[in-house]
Amino acid sequence: MSRLHVHIAVDDLDQNIRFYSAMFGTQPSVIKEDYAKWDLANPAVNFAISARAKTRGLDHVGIQADSAEELKALQSRLEAAGIAGKEQSDAACCYARSDKYWSLDPQGIAWEAFHTLDSIPTFNESDGETPAQGCCVPEIGKSGGCCS
Repeated sequence: MSRLHVHIAVDDLDQNIRFYSAMFGTQPSVIKEDYAKWDLANPAVNFAISARAKTRGLDHVGIQADSAEELKALQSRLEAAGIAGKEQSDAACCYARSDKYWSLDPQGIAWEAFHTLDSIPTFNESDGETPAQGCCVPEIGKSGGCCS
């Protein structure tokens, strides 16, 4: 079973944890100094917030696949429809290691299809100077780096 993924960039993590915990009726399943995540069964959603992005608001949405096969099937559907995307293998981001396939909807909203492989102890594997691969929306359809 797939689950919808929503990630929102926020100014005040504590205020937002309080708001979304009340909204969902439960505390986050993961809380870090700059990140929180709710893995909800009702509604079935992986909902995350972080205080790391330059701009606030909707960061990206996505589909969390339960298996590598499910992720590949989703990627194949997008490719068959002629929708450009960018594959990332073994990406370290959001305290997890995942295989990902990024695409943009017609409005330019980033969609992240991903299969989580394992949890990791840090938000990413950045050197602090440059964004870590997999921790931001890559430029779709262009060669080169990650976000601006």
